[in-house]
Order: sequence, then structure tokens, then C-alpha cells
Amino acid sequence: MLARILMVALILTLSQTVLGTRPGWAAERTPGEKVFFDQGCHGCHTVGKAGTPIGPDLSRIGGKHSRDYLVGWLKDPTMQKPRAHMPRIQLSTPEMERLATYLSELR
Repeated sequence: MLARILMVALILTLSQTVLGTRPGWAAERTPGEKVFFDQGCHGCHTVGKAGTPIGPDLSRIGGKHSRDYLVGWLKDPTMQKPRAHMPRIQLSTPEMERLATYLSELR
């Protein structure tokens, strides 16, 4: 029984670290980083050690694409790349701007 309790505690601790859900961590997020996690982008993408590696790793996306490109991508991925696998996400203009700023700073 003790082994099960320890295993559950270990899993919870590791999942909080990997997914970036450690207590207090959300308060440290930038506005764009908050959009990234609140909108579930981390469900398909990784940034550093946080997220799920289904889609591309975005840890250095800002070194590859400009902020303007990223705004266009977030508005409609298929306009930037017709065969994009990313769905069009519903973001307000301010959310899109904050997310694009955050992504453009990842280098």
C-alpha cells in the first residue's frame, strides 16, 4: 500500500513539473505564455520541457519566424501553409497578439 501511495505522489510531482503546473508557476507566466497554456496549445506542442510532443516543438520558433508571420499563422494556418495540420483556433485579437509576441520571443 505504501508503495502505491509513493508511486502516485511521484507521478503527480513529475506531471506537475513536466506540464508546467507547479503551484505558483501560473503567476510567473507572461500574458502570451498564459494564452499558450490556457488555450491548450501545450496539448500538441512543447516549449522547453512543458507540453506534449504531438506537433512541432515551439521552443525556438521565434528564431525561425517573425511575429507578423506568427500572427498570420494563428489567424489561419492554412493561409500560411495550405496542408497545415493545425486547426484554426478561436482567439480574440488581443489573445492572438499576446500569443504571437510570446512565440516570437522563443529563441
